[in-house]
Amino acid sequence: MQLLSLNVGRPLAVPHTDPAVGVTGIDKRPVAGPVRVTAPGPKGVGASGLAGDTVCDLRHHGGDDQAVYAVAREDLDDWERELGRPLVNGAFGENLTTRGLDVSGARIGERWRVGSELVLEVTSGRIPCRTFQEHLGERGWVKRFTRKAAPGAYLRVIEPGEIRAGDPIEVVHRPEHEVTVAVEFRAMTTERELLPRLLAAGPALHPEASAAAEKYVARQGGQLSAQHAGGAAGDNVGTAGAGRV
Repeated sequence: MQLLSLNVGRPLAVPHTDPAVGVTGIDKRPVAGPVRVTAPGPKGVGASGLAGDTVCDLRHHGGDDQAVYAVAREDLDDWERELGRPLVNGAFGENLTTRGLDVSGARIGERWRVGSELVLEVTSGRIPCRTFQEHLGERGWVKRFTRKAAPGAYLRVIEPGEIRAGDPIEVVHRPEHEVTVAVEFRAMTTERELLPRLLAAGPALHPEASAAAEKYVARQGGQLSAQHAGGAAGDNVGTAGAGRV
């Protein structure tokens, strides 16, 4: 398992960003390194975990739980065949393009050592947006990317360090639960009934996914309680009716 490419982006003015600022950092380009990676701070304040990298829309990107974004080269190769066009490393706006690592199949809370110092922890999958679609130039890309459910992984920084292209990647911790990045992504997009399963990932799960799962469980519990109450009321009405007869 290897860090095939290390990618950073500079602010780029485009007409298709979601935020009104009109600039994006999605156009990541490979660099040789070394690049230092640290926890950037909470979402809305912190940006990228990589020195020299740019995150422009702090509402949806960046922060400690999305400090680094990784995509498997194997997934890019699969998309190349499907789209009939080349996709360079960094094409999806990823910081890390990996080889030999099933990124979307990684479990939430899985930890990777990159190089000799950096330790990262998997938190969630990447939700596609309009900026991603326009950057790639593929009509209907958001829906197409969502259907495939191979979103790549966001990671938080556990131990900071310097990395460079070519560094080895080692999985140093793999949780016992079965909540993968792909499962988390499906739960957050097209299969909301999977949300309760996410809670098995515990505190490693991205806080927004955790909140969504807890809200879903609470709502389902409330609906079950209401149904039970309605059934009990119906039983009481039936009993009272029988008594009157």
